[in-house]
Amino acid sequence: MLDHGSAPTAADRDPSRPAPAGFGARLVRRKPVERLVAEGGQGEGGSLRRSLGMWQLTMISIGATLGTGIFVVLGEAVPKAGPAVTISFIIAGLTALFSALSYAELAGTIPVSGSSYSYAYATLGELVAWVCGWCLILEYGVSVAAVAVGWGEYLNELLNGTLGFTIPDALAAPPGDGGIFNLPALLVVLLSMAFLLGGARESARANAIMVAVKIAALVLFCAVAFAGIRAGNYTPFMPLGMAGVSAAGATLFFSYIGFDAASTAGEEAKDPKRDLPRAIMLSLIIVTALYVLVAAVAVGARPWKKFEGSEAALAGIMNDVTGQSFWGVLLAAGAVIAIASVVLTVLYGQTRILFAMSRDGLVPKVFSKVNPRSGNPRANTVIVSLFCGVLAAAIPLGQLADATSIGTLFAFALVNIAVIVLRRTRPEMDRTFRVPLSPLLPLIGFGFCVYNMFSLDSVTWAVFGAWMAAGLVFYFGYGMRRSRLATAEK
Repeated sequence: MLDHGSAPTAADRDPSRPAPAGFGARLVRRKPVERLVAEGGQGEGGSLRRSLGMWQLTMISIGATLGTGIFVVLGEAVPKAGPAVTISFIIAGLTALFSALSYAELAGTIPVSGSSYSYAYATLGELVAWVCGWCLILEYGVSVAAVAVGWGEYLNELLNGTLGFTIPDALAAPPGDGGIFNLPALLVVLLSMAFLLGGARESARANAIMVAVKIAALVLFCAVAFAGIRAGNYTPFMPLGMAGVSAAGATLFFSYIGFDAASTAGEEAKDPKRDLPRAIMLSLIIVTALYVLVAAVAVGARPWKKFEGSEAALAGIMNDVTGQSFWGVLLAAGAVIAIASVVLTVLYGQTRILFAMSRDGLVPKVFSKVNPRSGNPRANTVIVSLFCGVLAAAIPLGQLADATSIGTLFAFALVNIAVIVLRRTRPEMDRTFRVPLSPLLPLIGFGFCVYNMFSLDSVTWAVFGAWMAAGLVFYFGYGMRRSRLATAEK
């Protein structure tokens, strides 16, 4: 207890109530882990419901990850790396693995909805947490749009093979890609919104079914396309050198976005401390194995130069190998379901991150309002879905994928630093999972993230810089004064 007759010292103050006079102190004020956990699930007018088990959490992470790169971005990565795209997948997977270890430790220690935003708030301070959250908005929100763009490509493949027509380019592609408005991309986002409005448990059930379908579709592809493998397609193995492999790896990191989606469900998990670390690691292992296998079969069955401009590459390979459109149509149907699953789960993650940021006062309160009947943030879901849907309908895929990758890499880099900081500042905390060889492995994860960031082109960096500048303007103009830690000072 403080003596009311004496002024408090810096050492006496609770970290959630830094001195209001110091501008620098406001930027580094931290939210104690205990307070983060205590507020878990609580929103404006209601609370989130704990209804998700370990299997459902794993399916959320697989649903958010599997399909994005292998169905959509593979056609853009192969022309950069050639047959060595398999190495690019491994590089991207290693980058994700080291970060996944850090995510697993923090998810078991701080089981809340904010993912890396909340972890940064507890360890690195409010400004860094805001930057991390702003990157997550880029990661989740823009990746929803990017994946939705690819969904339209496979929908056209399916329509062409079954009904003999396709959606006209004017309504199936964004400006810059030969169209006016990408209607299918908007449609899949709105369908996902409808599922999410039904509640987390109902969305998780639908997602589990879609995940089973997408895994079956990829296994079917490998079985059928294996007959078309030609040894000559693997040579030269690295036609554009290591620089091409690195560039493709940075782009393919987009394929691993989503393994952390389970961490956004921390406040809706039945046993988050036990189940979140397991779900994160298991989902990453399954996804990486499938990615490498499918990529190896794909480049063996089609010369790498023929992947240029092909966003529905796997369906085309099936048609080429069998000489029949049936197999390509079947794969296209699987891809339509698979990519819809990615949209659903990533959109879910975006709404939960904004929920946590809103509860902390850094974004408007509307994002943390919970509907008492459904137990989910309805207004949040509608606003985010409409924004992502319009973005998907108007922006080309390639620009979206790279912009998402750089935001994700930045957020992952911060998570690797956060796990080191929390180990040093709160060594006594109960950790259901611990990163082995810490701080070495988190530092390696940080290095991988930085390496992949600098493999992206200057245009992507310019977009990222503009996004960060806009975020800082919003924080200093709105969030810094309205944060709950700021109002507690007054």
